[in-house]
Amino acid sequence: MLTNQIVTDAVRGALQEDAPWGDLTVALTIAEDAQLETAVTAREAGVFAGGALIAEAFHQVDSRIRVTELAAEGQRFAPGDVLGVISGPARGILTAERIALNFTQRLSGIATLTAQYVEAVRGTKAAIADTRKTTPGLRALEKHAVLAGGGRNHRFGLSDAIMVKDNHLAALGATEGEALTEVLRGLRARAGHTTSIIVEVDRLSQLEPVLNAGVTGVLLDNFSLADLERGVSIVAGHAVCEASGGVNLDTVAAIAATGVDVISVGRLTHGATALDLGLDAR
Repeated sequence: MLTNQIVTDAVRGALQEDAPWGDLTVALTIAEDAQLETAVTAREAGVFAGGALIAEAFHQVDSRIRVTELAAEGQRFAPGDVLGVISGPARGILTAERIALNFTQRLSGIATLTAQYVEAVRGTKAAIADTRKTTPGLRALEKHAVLAGGGRNHRFGLSDAIMVKDNHLAALGATEGEALTEVLRGLRARAGHTTSIIVEVDRLSQLEPVLNAGVTGVLLDNFSLADLERGVSIVAGHAVCEASGGVNLDTVAAIAATGVDVISVGRLTHGATALDLGLDAR
């Protein structure tokens, strides 16, 4: 959840990075009483995210700056659309401009890419979810952008749920058969009934031992389409069935058609391109 505190801290850190001792250009060129009206304008089509960060960036620099007509989170826009109007003291607007745009360009890029994946699987039951492949320190912002684009959030971090991956199983020395089942049953007993347990499998032979342990979900990693279909039939609704690996806009529709419940896509956050948005003086 994108809280006020997260937004405040993110903007404060960005301003400290960009203008630790003030804005030298503005201080020496712009009169203290100068006023300016600008508009956040789209240079390309997309899905909007990051409005709270735009407002916070300008308000932290100068509380007298007015931010109005902000687009709604998840709103689709076309080239030339105005996504917000910024007016007030020119010094503050010019100082905060790049911080505000950096945030919303990045988040709108994630929201736009997410919306493309969601559209590609429309008509199937598959949900598009993000991963932990996020920019360090910006996870809450980037996961918010995924929601704005119509996707779902996977676990926020390592503290949220148990997710046993291939390297965990290798370290435990239990990757097949009854040994795998017993290890996961022991984990289930220690974790308690309220904790979600997801197990990543990379071959069909692991599925039944994993399901026999009563896990919450299985992640079918880098399966072929044929093996995904077979995996879905083996799971048969006894756990949430998630697919990952090899997912892109060219493959996601076929993956969704296999019947999986969730498709996790790391590139929603680590592969999204910032949108081209500008701040134009009126």
